[in-house]
Amino acid sequence: MQQNWKRVRKNYMLYLFLIPALAYIIVFCYVPLYGIQIAFKNFAPAKGIWESSWAGFTHFTTFFQSYRFWSLLKNTLTLSLYSLVAGFPIPIVLAIILNSSTLKRASKFAQTATYAPHFISTVVMVGMLLLFLSPTNGVFNRLLGMIGVEPIFFMGEETAFKHVYVWSGIWQSTGWDSIIYIAVLASVSPELHEAAVIDGASKFKRILHIDIPALLPTAIILLVMRMGRIMNVGFEKVLLMQNDINLNAAEVISTYTYKVGLVNAQYSYSTAIGLFNNVINFTLLIIVNKLARKVSGTGLW
Repeated sequence: MQQNWKRVRKNYMLYLFLIPALAYIIVFCYVPLYGIQIAFKNFAPAKGIWESSWAGFTHFTTFFQSYRFWSLLKNTLTLSLYSLVAGFPIPIVLAIILNSSTLKRASKFAQTATYAPHFISTVVMVGMLLLFLSPTNGVFNRLLGMIGVEPIFFMGEETAFKHVYVWSGIWQSTGWDSIIYIAVLASVSPELHEAAVIDGASKFKRILHIDIPALLPTAIILLVMRMGRIMNVGFEKVLLMQNDINLNAAEVISTYTYKVGLVNAQYSYSTAIGLFNNVINFTLLIIVNKLARKVSGTGLW
């Protein structure tokens, strides 16, 4: 204990840099937790949080018994798991391809081109989707028309909504997500590859036995973190992509919470839904981290 304090006093300037980050976390992450109690109250703005009457688990029961509960849960899990299964391996593959390429200029251009979409705002992204997928002037429907296929109203098809949402997200985030894997591969000792080449290993075998094992710990940690927010579907993008036609497939827990909470002013009810959502995320984070630690020896803690 004394050694730790000596280390802190010796490097106090470094710890001072942590103060802004700690202040941010405390003010914006921990202080608002005081408001969670309105999930168990009949919150009245005139009375405030403390003076509002207790309701127990009434709001949770109302949500669980609602006819929207199972459809909201299904839509949320469908989009989240689809995004995870389809999108998680692609940045790893891209990082391996770019790292293994002998055309350095081409790989740098490809890396820049793939992570540039990350900087497109959500509003602009959805606007691009509406233009590209328009049944009248959209690029995709123009191409379909060239091969004799009738125009498709992608944004109005319930079955198409999840595909548009997931694959547009993959296009936007793949390059950015691959950066951390590229950094891991760059840290692999060249001597390992040189020794493998001397032993006659092909490029595929070097990827299989050197690159992938090097990426595995990082991939497991990122997977655990993704599972910890599996119920958090991108709120802004889903809300902007919703319309009256695709709402049955596009309504998720986050957008429903926004509508009943801020639009309809049901603050206690929406807080209960949000708390339920976060409890599921926290539980999954604990379980997946424990499984990852048990299977691979790697985890967040």
